Parts: sequence; C-alpha cells; structure tokens
Amino acid sequence: MAHPTAVNVPDEARPETLKDAPLGRESAYPEHYDASLLFPIARAANRGPIGIDDAALPFVGEDEWHAFEVSWLDEAGKPWVRVARFRLPAASPNLIESKSWKLYLNSLNQSRFPDQAAVQATLERDLAAAAGAPVEVCLLELDDSELDVGRLPGECLDDLPISVEHYTPSPELLSADAADIVSEDLHSHLLKSNCPVTGQPDWGSVWIRYRGPRIDRERLLAYLISYRQHQDFHEHCVEHLFVDLMARVKPESLLVMARYVRRGGLDISPWRATADLEAEARASLPLRLSRQ
Repeated sequence: MAHPTAVNVPDEARPETLKDAPLGRESAYPEHYDASLLFPIARAANRGPIGIDDAALPFVGEDEWHAFEVSWLDEAGKPWVRVARFRLPAASPNLIESKSWKLYLNSLNQSRFPDQAAVQATLERDLAAAAGAPVEVCLLELDDSELDVGRLPGECLDDLPISVEHYTPSPELLSADAADIVSEDLHSHLLKSNCPVTGQPDWGSVWIRYRGPRIDRERLLAYLISYRQHQDFHEHCVEHLFVDLMARVKPESLLVMARYVRRGGLDISPWRATADLEAEARASLPLRLSRQ
C-alpha cells in the first residue's frame, strides 16, 4: 500500500457540501415518517483536499453510530423505545449529515409499524439509499449488555507534560524513530474538533494501534490537540489523522478509531485501518466509553 502525503488544508479551502443541509437552520419537528429528510454528502468532496482517492482508498473502515432517541408506535398506538446502532461502510460514496439523520429518526416517533422487524427493515432500506451502500442496523434494548461501557486499549497520553502552540492540523509535529520498531496501543481523550457549519465543539477520544517505527508520544499528543480549532466532520477528521500518520510515521500497520461524545442523541465513532488490522478493529466493537 502506498503511503499518502500529509497535507495542511485550511478550513476555508474545503469544498461547500452543506449548502442545502438542515444543519445550522431552523427545522420543524417532523410529525410523520419521511425518508426524504436524510441528507447525503459525497465523501469524495472532502477526501480530495487531503489526497485521498475515493476510487482507491488507502484504508478499510466504517462509521459506527448510536442513536439514543429511537421510538415508534405499534399498530395499537403503543410507543416502543430502543437504542439503535448503525454501521456505515467507509467505502460508501456518501456519508449522512447528522442533523438530517436525527430529523429522520424523529419522523418515526408518531408512525405505526407492525413490529420491530419492520422498523429495522425500513431503517436499513432508507439509510442504504442515502449512503449508496448497505448499512447494518441493530435495535438494542436499553439494558443490553452491548451498551456497557469500557476503556480504550493501551497507554493514555494525556498526562504528558507538553507545550502546545498549534490548534489547526499540523502533521509536521509527527515524528518517529525508524530504528526502533514496535507494536503498541496509544490513546487520548483530548481530541476536539468543531462542526463545519455551526462551529459547535465535537469532543472525542482517539485510539491508535500501530506496528512500525516508534512514534514520539509528546509530538503525537501535540498533533492530536492541533485539531482543536479544526472544522470538519468526525469521519473526515479520522481520515485526516490516518493519512497524516501513514505519511509521516510510515507504519507497517495502522488503526485509528475516534469515539465522539453524543450530540442531539447521536454519537459517531469512525475507524480507519490498514487491511491487516480490519479483523482486530471489528473484534474491538462494540466499544463504548463512559463519556459517550
């Protein structure tokens, strides 16, 4: 697999993909089921500026979503409540804008379905149509063990004593010792980026598993913090992290997973990996943190 080139991309240089999105606009609460509320956004538009060819992705991965405000009516008018887990493949041509996803889910609240299987089938059909690829849907009961919280693997970087000067992505901070080859897991809870429209903060944790030259931990932490004023989607932040680490550190294997705190009843946890770590990434799912 070729190593991508790390790039600094000013936020103002990014393509306009949200011109007609509901994000940042006043929206009426939907009263009836409406699949047209879903707003797809082409991934290619935001991948191009960081050197990712949508036709030859340098990673495998998916975007895992949890929705904590999912409800519908049965045929007798009785409401049901579930937590929904969605897994959207990174190879899908589109991501789905989060506010439109929330509005769509809200449109189920006063809609009647014969049973839970019909709800799941509806979600799978509508989300796949918006994403342009199959979307895995699972409806979990509120006390399901899959919602139990856990911890990120490996060592936490957050107590390292560092000085920070960069608050927009700065891949030049990354460095590694090519003479010292290691396999390790590192994580940080200091990831923060901002919504590309509203500027509202998106808080997250990030886990990095790699095999290759030992990464300088202080410089890695400073690099992760450099996203603090960056405006972009969660999914593209993770892809940016992956591309920069591959370019600057040149690991043999790499997994980058971010677990963002929920906003509006939704959390998004994208992961991207080299193909050899795909099985390890999937074995780590579901992984939920107490802050989510």
